[in-house]
Amino acid sequence: MPSSSLAEAFIGSRLQLRMLAQRIVGTLDLAEEVVQEAYLKVVERASIEVVSKPQAFCSQVVRNVALDHYRRQKVESTYRIYSDDGELPPVAGGFTPDQLVQDRRMLAAVDRALDTLPARTRHAFELYRLSGMTQRDIGKTLDCSATLVNFMIKDAMQVLMSCPVLRTGMAD
Repeated sequence: MPSSSLAEAFIGSRLQLRMLAQRIVGTLDLAEEVVQEAYLKVVERASIEVVSKPQAFCSQVVRNVALDHYRRQKVESTYRIYSDDGELPPVAGGFTPDQLVQDRRMLAAVDRALDTLPARTRHAFELYRLSGMTQRDIGKTLDCSATLVNFMIKDAMQVLMSCPVLRTGMAD
């Protein structure tokens, strides 16, 4: 039965196959995983077809599985984030949860600081900073001079710079 001769060839050369896998994947633990996965593929394949060179076939299967593992490792390593307490799941945008919390606190502080401004001044500041409008265009929209818009934006910036949370965040 071909299945048993392939299985015997695989088991007989298991140490060499593990060394082959280890040269590709780098660690003994991963090499063991590769060898186990390859063994299952070899036994599954052996029941379907007759293999003339069982040793070469087993080596090729181990090599292919090891290369798959190596490629998967390379791709996954670009998406993982590590910290002192282990691996963290990736967060949208590539930021860590701590960064997101800090960013949300900063946005809340900006919102609170801007709430202290007159509505027209806040609107002028938002049009300037968020919409990217020029001071002249803001003046036309708010029916005031570009000079007044300049002063409103300056007032908004002074309010933001006086907020301690924002001062430390803006310095970064």
